[in-house]
Amino acid sequence: MKKLIMALLCLQVSVVFANAKGQKSGPSAKGAGNMNYHIVLKMTGTTDSMVFLVHYYGTPGPKVYKMDSARFSNKGVAEFTNRDTGFTGGIYLFMLSEKRSTFEFLLNKGDDITVSANDGKTIDGIKFKNSPENERFQDYQQVISAFTKQQDSFKAELSVAKTTDDTALIRHKSLESVKALTKYKTEYRKKYPGTLLANIFGAMETPEVPTGDHFLEDGITKDSAFAFRYYKSHYWDGVDFHDDRLIYTPIYDGHLEDYFARFVVPMPDSMEKECDMLLAKTRGTNDFFHYTLYWLTSYVENSKIMGMDEVFVYLVENYYMKGDATWLSSSDLTKYIDRATKIAPNIIGNIAPEVSLPNVITKKQESLQALKAKYTLVVFYSPTCGHCQHELPILDSIYEAVLKDKGVRIFTVATEGDSAAIASFLVKLKTDKKWTNTWDPEHTSNYHNQYDVYSTPTIYLLDEKKIIRGKRLDHTNIPGLVDMLENKNKKTAHKS
Repeated sequence: MKKLIMALLCLQVSVVFANAKGQKSGPSAKGAGNMNYHIVLKMTGTTDSMVFLVHYYGTPGPKVYKMDSARFSNKGVAEFTNRDTGFTGGIYLFMLSEKRSTFEFLLNKGDDITVSANDGKTIDGIKFKNSPENERFQDYQQVISAFTKQQDSFKAELSVAKTTDDTALIRHKSLESVKALTKYKTEYRKKYPGTLLANIFGAMETPEVPTGDHFLEDGITKDSAFAFRYYKSHYWDGVDFHDDRLIYTPIYDGHLEDYFARFVVPMPDSMEKECDMLLAKTRGTNDFFHYTLYWLTSYVENSKIMGMDEVFVYLVENYYMKGDATWLSSSDLTKYIDRATKIAPNIIGNIAPEVSLPNVITKKQESLQALKAKYTLVVFYSPTCGHCQHELPILDSIYEAVLKDKGVRIFTVATEGDSAAIASFLVKLKTDKKWTNTWDPEHTSNYHNQYDVYSTPTIYLLDEKKIIRGKRLDHTNIPGLVDMLENKNKKTAHKS
């Protein structure tokens, strides 16, 4: 992740023109009140062409967002002025009209700076006037460039090292180089506290676990999980969650991805606790809270891990529906609420909604709740669905080989097709008599919403009390889930 801020030159990017803040530009207003920034860009050999001021938003390139635009004069000068109230500083870039990024620089509210560049391709050709922080940022780029070359040299030496002593010496030199870089950043933060670059260094900081042995409360048993717990509990120490400028850098998204992948158990209770923790840290900010809530919601909504839909509902009910998503239009907010409303009745742990429909074979009215079984698989399918045609025969094989003996019964709902087509499909599958097969010829059931059926096949697993224990399953995970529930029931019975 540290490389995000190292790749500063000639980055190939794509520009998002929608949802960008402050896209106005105009004549110079140097010295005018309420100015967010005033930038004069002088670039040798560049005339009568457009240049864009773009920024990151949580993530690294290639996607960046347009903030402003200007045209070079015949003297190679372009000027940007912004008075829009929504401006937030961060790492910004100049991009020429041919969509080639030139270089990154730091921009703060109220900056009035002049930037001169030969052609924007080399850092040596760039000079800042009236921006000491950008001069220091350039110094850092030189430091990190030298550090990278040094580490590459150590790697090359390591590849040809002939003895263990040689290897140990090279690794020692590499570690000393890392310590020197860490010291550089630490001293910078102490010297320039609260500045953008200092807070960027803080956000890039990783916890240093104390060395030595650590013990449990008995003072005898070694605490094998100490390093993990310490690292996790101090993971966010360096991040100033009240500095919205950090969202306009390529750092935060990577932190979130890393933290939830490595340190958070993917279970609803754990996820909800971690979401609350991060949102509490960002509460009271604008961009930090916005981005965090957006990222968390998107992360759980798109997760393939079973049970994350419960976390999505939790976030909508506890944040969106309580007025925290102030940036959303009423129509967009309604979409979140509607989605959560559809999911809420069928989250894991709830009693499955009743489905009462006619049997497509016998014409008898069937009730899901009345079906007596230790476990029930509820299968929503279409006889013309290619995935269903592949999945259901495999499911039947597993049913015959494993599931039937474990007390599983199957209740199906055909989501489309006439009775003849459905019956033909079931007869061909040889499940017309051993499964409970229903359909909804009069379209009277609300199962689409109650079970969030937007694709087929959609498969749920219910226990004896018709409580949902699994959802959106397939043949690969159903036997394992049944075994897990069986083992859990045995442990419960043994304890009692």
